[in-house]
Amino acid sequence: MSLPDRALEPSVQDHLRLEAFEEKFDVKDFVGVISEKLIAQSKADPGPFDPKPFIRTFEAAVDKLIAVRKDVQAKTEQMEKSVRVAERDYSKKMSELNRGFEAVGQSFSGMETKMNEVGRTAIRIGEQMESVHQQRQRAQAAYDLIDFYGQFAKDDTSRVDALKKEGKEGRRKVAVLLRRLATVAKEVDLAHSDKTRENIDRYCEKFEKDMLHLFDRAYRRGDPKMMHHCAQTLLDFNGGASCVQVYVNQHDFFINRVAESTNIDNQLWGDLPNPNASPPVTESGLQDLFAEIRTTVGQEAQIVQAVFPNPAYVMQVFLQRVFAQSIQHHLEQLVAKTTTMPDLAFLRILQLVHQQVSVLVEDLKAYELPAVVPRSPVDANEFDRAVKGMPASAASNTATAATISTMLETAMEELFVPYTEGQRYLEKESRSLGELYTGYLAKFSRYHERTGVKGKSSMFGRMVDQLSAAAATTSTSGTSTTSAQAAAALMRFGGLSSSTDRAPEKTGEDPILEEDGLLSVEVAETMLKWHAEAIGRCVELSPSSDVPKQTFALLRVLSAAIGNSYIEAAIETAQARLEAADSKAEPSMQPLSVLREVDLICHLWQRYVTMALLPLASSSVTVRREMVVFNNQAVSRIEGGANQVTQKLTDAVITWLSAQLAKQKRTDFKPKNDDLSFARVNTEPCLACCDVLEKVRDAAKANLSGKNLEVFLTEVGVAFHGLLLDHLKKFPVSATGGLMLAKDLKSYQDTIDTFSIPSLHERFEFARQLGNVFLVKPDILKSYITEGYLGRIDANLLRPYLAQRSDWGQAEKGFNLTEDGAGAQGADGKGMRDRFGMGRLSMIMKDLEPLREQITMPSMPMPGMSHIAGNIASSFANARPSRFSTSGN
Repeated sequence: MSLPDRALEPSVQDHLRLEAFEEKFDVKDFVGVISEKLIAQSKADPGPFDPKPFIRTFEAAVDKLIAVRKDVQAKTEQMEKSVRVAERDYSKKMSELNRGFEAVGQSFSGMETKMNEVGRTAIRIGEQMESVHQQRQRAQAAYDLIDFYGQFAKDDTSRVDALKKEGKEGRRKVAVLLRRLATVAKEVDLAHSDKTRENIDRYCEKFEKDMLHLFDRAYRRGDPKMMHHCAQTLLDFNGGASCVQVYVNQHDFFINRVAESTNIDNQLWGDLPNPNASPPVTESGLQDLFAEIRTTVGQEAQIVQAVFPNPAYVMQVFLQRVFAQSIQHHLEQLVAKTTTMPDLAFLRILQLVHQQVSVLVEDLKAYELPAVVPRSPVDANEFDRAVKGMPASAASNTATAATISTMLETAMEELFVPYTEGQRYLEKESRSLGELYTGYLAKFSRYHERTGVKGKSSMFGRMVDQLSAAAATTSTSGTSTTSAQAAAALMRFGGLSSSTDRAPEKTGEDPILEEDGLLSVEVAETMLKWHAEAIGRCVELSPSSDVPKQTFALLRVLSAAIGNSYIEAAIETAQARLEAADSKAEPSMQPLSVLREVDLICHLWQRYVTMALLPLASSSVTVRREMVVFNNQAVSRIEGGANQVTQKLTDAVITWLSAQLAKQKRTDFKPKNDDLSFARVNTEPCLACCDVLEKVRDAAKANLSGKNLEVFLTEVGVAFHGLLLDHLKKFPVSATGGLMLAKDLKSYQDTIDTFSIPSLHERFEFARQLGNVFLVKPDILKSYITEGYLGRIDANLLRPYLAQRSDWGQAEKGFNLTEDGAGAQGADGKGMRDRFGMGRLSMIMKDLEPLREQITMPSMPMPGMSHIAGNIASSFANARPSRFSTSGN
């Protein structure tokens, strides 16, 4: 049984209202609020806990909550009904609106279709109206032209004069009318039409003069508006060329620059022909002129755009006049000053002007103006289009011209055409290089010409004869070719003459010094520097398509100078001196210093060709291939000459060593006085040979390097080793003399060891062991020759050396005890000689050369050597390797 609502506390009833559940609701808080007072009362009651108040309160609260829930459910059901009614109404209205929008869209579609039909109809009407209008214009234009033509036929110009006096607009109409009348007069062929044509032409001339006079007055008054009107009128009349010419011709820039420049740079003209001075980069007069041009063009660009309706055309005419008059005139003045100077001065001036003009052209390109010429509104009904009935789209209302940039490039090319067209520039450049090289090498050439060996045809003499023949040749047109001119310059400036007309030395010439004929890297560097400057000019002044061919032509000039006239001349002189040297005198090592300079110069030259010249010919595969072949041939000739010099020097050294060994006395190794023999360290031939070998070693190491050094010293050592082996078979040796021989051989070995050639060390170790056969006792001789290096050689080949022992008569019996074995050895030895095709011990040592890397100790026995040696080719003795290579270092 629940209590009535009034039994609930007012505060509890407030929490049971519907509003209390609309915001955030917490069950714990709700229960706590309802039982808050009951809990307080329960705590205040001292008796046991009484749950009844709580039960009554909660039951009443639950009843109240159930009633609230029923009210909420009733309201929710009512609101849901209202929402469903509203949704039905909304859906009905949206359906009606959609039908209305569809109807409107259909209406607009129909309206658009009708508008398109109306538009097409309007277009057709417009085309018809335009056609009618054009016919009317043609008719009106034809009528006006016929009317004015008739008036000119009557020599009546009053109507035209009246139209001309109507002001600016009238003058422009007259300009268009006169141009059309002139066109009609040329096409009409009737009686008395010539007189009418003369009247029209005379009036046109008068009108043009009047407009030019008006333009001139406005120009002098500084009235740009009137100038613009006159320019536009003349443009409508005849294109406006006469107006532009008047403007350009009367410009202060061309009037004031009539006198020649008096500002002369003495230092520039003094250094200009000097090849060692840096090329000039500026000239005071040219610099002032270009500065004035930049200022003037900057001002004129603004004026021209304000005055002329076709500013791009006017700027082109103005700039063409600047190039054709001012710049070309100054260039001709500069070139005229170089007529009394060497060609180098002309070429440097040409390069200087070209560089400065290139910079000027790039600066002037900034004033590029629109190349569109607007036509006058009066000319909209141009007579030709009106009479011929051409559509408006076919008649051009604009006239385009070449851009200012294109005009500037063309003007710059035309400026230098008189100096670079055809072969003019290349001939000048080649002749200039030839003159410079010939003058620079004049003393060098005279030295090698006059110090050459008489009676022999040297390379220098052959070169001079070839230059004479080339200088005498001419082309089919009768003019000298580039090669002929370069050869003539070399002959003239070098003071050279052919072998047929070579005159004795002139008494007035400077004396020739020894240092004048020496090769020098500094000289080669100077020649390459001059050539690099010429190549730079070639790249700048020549079209890119001609650069490969011209680079090849200049490479020929360089090769003729630094290769033929310089390096090969020095090599030929060194070779001639070696041939003419006295064989009884000690050979000079000076040719090695020549080869050293040749090596350095060739490396420098080829480095320059590879890095500077060949890349310039990359655009032409054919020319690049020809350059490579030509360059390789030139280097091969130099290498061949250097090889010949090395060969002859080697032969001279070997000849001298042979002569020193020939001085050996037969008693040197079989002395009579033992005390005197022991007092000597070495024999005189040994000391002389060691001294020569040391000189050869020092000179070779000072001047050669790499493979060149190794091959040269190897050749000398191998040849000297052969001489020693032959030398040992000629002299009897006693027991005391064997000590002297051992000391000599030790000295030879020590000297050769300083060559630092491993193969030579093996050879002379063998020679030393061979010399020891004169020191060992007879009873151990047979066992000694079977050990070390001697054990690899057939015993029969050692017999000529053993036979020189003073006690060989007794020792030989020990060798003959085993005659059978010796016979077998003899057969083997004979077979070996047959296989090698030779019987000398030196040849066998040469054949053992490739095995030197397998030998680690001189005394190490190597059995089976004779079998290995039998397979080694014996051609080494007759074929010597190339001794000189510019790429071997």
